[in-house]
Amino acid sequence: MRILKTFLALILCSFLVVGCSKYNKIEKSKDTTYKLAKADEYYANKKYRKAQQLYESLFAAYKGSDKFEDLYYKWAYSYYYQGLYEQAEAYFKSFLETFPNSKRAEEIDYMKAYSYYKQSPKLELEQTNTIKAMNMMKIFISNHPKSERIAEATSIIDESRQKLEMKDYRAAQLYYNLKHYRASAIAFADITNSFPESVRGDEYMLMVVKSYYKFAKLSINTKQEERYQQAIDEFENFRDRYPDSKLLAQAEEYKNLSINHIKDIKEYEQITSSAKR
Repeated sequence: MRILKTFLALILCSFLVVGCSKYNKIEKSKDTTYKLAKADEYYANKKYRKAQQLYESLFAAYKGSDKFEDLYYKWAYSYYYQGLYEQAEAYFKSFLETFPNSKRAEEIDYMKAYSYYKQSPKLELEQTNTIKAMNMMKIFISNHPKSERIAEATSIIDESRQKLEMKDYRAAQLYYNLKHYRASAIAFADITNSFPESVRGDEYMLMVVKSYYKFAKLSINTKQEERYQQAIDEFENFRDRYPDSKLLAQAEEYKNLSINHIKDIKEYEQITSSAKR
């Protein structure tokens, strides 16, 4: 068994050596027509690393010729297909600057934005590229209103917006779970302002009311009345914004509790004041 494994390893190594030797000969060739044909062959066979390197070596020879655009186009895509999205975005942008009147301009403009989308990280990480992808897709739609890619661009915008919303939601919920109720209230209110069309808007508003109520309950006596009043005010905002929400009754419970606490505070203040007289 060990002998067989060694034999197979030697065969594999020999193939690699032959392959490398063949590629080195192509790379060193002075025949640019032959080299370009081999680059296209590598590209067609999805050997993008080798294709990319050969295309780069041919820039000086073909720049200004009628073949340069196609060479540049495949070169940029070679980075994309290797998963090198940051470089691909830069080279798609460079393609548009180099060939502004190309018939491929719409496609490459889309791919430039799509490369940012491909760089969008996991939900827990910084979402700069998600925001950029969303904004660049909006620009693409504005620049190409009749494009067949509008539906896909719109879908990516919606997906990116949902991702940003979910990230903000998790942060707000974490504040709440840690009993940082004022921060929670502000964070949930920010979500409703940032994502006014969200299907979860009433859920966020309920959390604003609930968070302000709990913030008031944990506050020192001298601050409680104004903070319970804030919970009441947020309930009014909830009712104005979502009058038909199924969550309205829950929010109203916190409003009523807040009203009762304010009454108790006032009664206590009156008793304390009378006692001092």
